[in-house]
Amino acid sequence: MTDAKNETPQEPIGFIGLGNMGAPIAERLAAWPGGLIVGDVRPDATVDGAVRAESPAEIASSATIIGITVLNDEQVEAVVSGPAGILETAREGTVVVVHSTIGPQTAIDLEAVCAAKGVALVDAPVSGGAQGAKQGRLAIMVGGDREAYLRIKAPYSLVSDMLVHAGPIGAGTKMKLARNLLHFISFTATTEAARLAEAAGIDLVKLGKVVRHTDAITGGAGAIMLRDTAAPIARDDFWYDVFDHVRELGEKDLGLALDLGAAVGVDLPLTALSLDRFADGLGVGEEKEDV
Repeated sequence: MTDAKNETPQEPIGFIGLGNMGAPIAERLAAWPGGLIVGDVRPDATVDGAVRAESPAEIASSATIIGITVLNDEQVEAVVSGPAGILETAREGTVVVVHSTIGPQTAIDLEAVCAAKGVALVDAPVSGGAQGAKQGRLAIMVGGDREAYLRIKAPYSLVSDMLVHAGPIGAGTKMKLARNLLHFISFTATTEAARLAEAAGIDLVKLGKVVRHTDAITGGAGAIMLRDTAAPIARDDFWYDVFDHVRELGEKDLGLALDLGAAVGVDLPLTALSLDRFADGLGVGEEKEDV
């Protein structure tokens, strides 16, 4: 088959790892005109419309773009460079796309191993969960050679509506770790807020509806990620007044939440830490006053 726009052959895409996250990604890639070849350690795992292979090496003998969604660093290394791995048969110019969240140094080391054989490797962790994959709305953060990033854009447009070149190899993983740091710290904060609300007699289901409603409008925590640096903000900078206003609102409400916690007997350690560090974190700490 050929791409009518670019008049270049469309080869099959390879995909390895059909678990909770990998399966919906592969299901989207199955619509690629060149076809899809899949592999998994489970002998019965496959997706509709795909051809199943018995090893990563078998996939690499046909596909020159190969996605990987397996459990951890060790499994990624085995799939890429182990026995019957991708590098046993991969042709020069093949791009290996690692979606598993691995250590940045693992990605850097594997990229060097692949490069010695003329194969590009990019670390491309995803955000959006299985539901985002099913909808074709994943954010994919790609670290590695820009030409390799450009090569995967066409097939991965089936999976992602936000494919970002994060930087050199390892940058995709670093971006994912920063994104998930926010994600899981906010989950911990959610549990603290829920304990406070419950002790104060608030219906948690109704509170949850309010949170989801307003976050959909404001963007949640991502709403303050507006600057290209985390450095302190100069007083004559446009953003100073914006973030100073956020500081005033935040410090007031965090202080009131601590007062409520004391009144209902709920310890709020994250709230106290947030109040202490809020102004400095926003970059307006030099103006912070006691609350």
